[in-house]
Amino acid sequence: MREIFDFIEQNRDEYIRWLQQICRQPSVAAQNRGMSETAGMVEALIGQIGGKSMQIETSGFPVVYGEFLNGKKKTLSFYNHYDVQPEDPVNLWDSPPFAAEIRDGRMFARGVADNKGNLIARLAAVHAYQSVRGTLPINVKLIIEGEEEIGSLHLREFVDQHRDLVQADGCIWEFGYKNADGSLQASFGVKGMCYVELVCRGANTEMHSSNAAVIENPAWRLIWALNTLKTPDERVQIKGFYDKVASLTEADLDALEQMAYDEESTLEKFGLNSFLLGLTGLPLKEKLIYQPTCTVCGFQTGYTGPGKKTVMPSEARVKLDFRLVPDQDPHEILELVQRHLNDHGFSDIEVIPYTMTYPARTPLDNALAQTVIRTTREVYGMEPTLKPMSPATGPMYILCQRIGIPSVSVGVGNFASNNHAPNENIVVEDFIQGIKHMAAIIEDFSKQE
Repeated sequence: MREIFDFIEQNRDEYIRWLQQICRQPSVAAQNRGMSETAGMVEALIGQIGGKSMQIETSGFPVVYGEFLNGKKKTLSFYNHYDVQPEDPVNLWDSPPFAAEIRDGRMFARGVADNKGNLIARLAAVHAYQSVRGTLPINVKLIIEGEEEIGSLHLREFVDQHRDLVQADGCIWEFGYKNADGSLQASFGVKGMCYVELVCRGANTEMHSSNAAVIENPAWRLIWALNTLKTPDERVQIKGFYDKVASLTEADLDALEQMAYDEESTLEKFGLNSFLLGLTGLPLKEKLIYQPTCTVCGFQTGYTGPGKKTVMPSEARVKLDFRLVPDQDPHEILELVQRHLNDHGFSDIEVIPYTMTYPARTPLDNALAQTVIRTTREVYGMEPTLKPMSPATGPMYILCQRIGIPSVSVGVGNFASNNHAPNENIVVEDFIQGIKHMAAIIEDFSKQE
């Protein structure tokens, strides 16, 4: 691999330029801003480096599909997305969000870590490998969607209609980060999600708060309903919620034991003194990785502007997400939530479902997992931190496990990349190193039986 790594170093400025170009093009799916332009840029770049590329229409934004087919026995796919989060609040950025400015060895831009840095690193790896060796040792496919940041609304539609295009022997998933100590994380799954909005309605209009003596306040009613969902010890009280949570195996516990989680740096980063329930060590990691959650994401009702307004609201809304672990089913959880509200006297509260995503996981002894572990040692000179499952959520199950494709996540982010936040960034050297890692994965995986 030395000659390929040397080529990557010799062409680093070009690869950095590719990344800056795409980061300077906004692609905010939530606002339909710059989406067609960015999809066109990605399609053109795949073609520029010798791949077959096309935009495949969905009921939403198109999927950019690319392939480098050489008639080889094995196929590796890369899943990424070209959409990014909105850049707000802009005033908290130290440089314009789409300037892709490099300062102190870091590139700052909305989407540079999530997910354009990983996308370009993979394209650059394919380019470098082909430039040195003439051809790839395996078939490579690229599935690059435009709706990940708004819930991958039409990815299943794409997969169901184009099963032949997405079929592969393994998939490198979209994200990956370095820990505070510089070690690389490798994740082997994601949590699922059941995201809902609860709506409680009262009178047909807001009214003077003096009427609270005789008129029910929907805000209080919604608060009382929420109080039935979870106790202060963080135990979800919905009957049947934990019934399908998979039991931990010895391998699961061994993976947790070796998983690095820098408690001190994490607390310092967020300005906290302790974790939930005072957890530390193995119990903290077990809760983070293997336990489901119930989270209030936002609560909206009444008057929240400056000063006072003595008003009683006519409606109250709360958004909740339930992060799920194997073998929980988001659709079953939705039914359990509705049944719970009914059983506790809150059948009038409307439950509006949004995201329904299954958890996904790949065994650590899988061939692709072993490839990622070996190549991390080769490229980074250290053992990776093995994360049995990311506490975050993505559409991995839809594209991979549902149709028998193992998947592993590694990438070019870092523990302070500020995904979804102001001053999103990656370290430029991590980007170059990530290109080398992807090239090494391509070669090593081609040799696996």
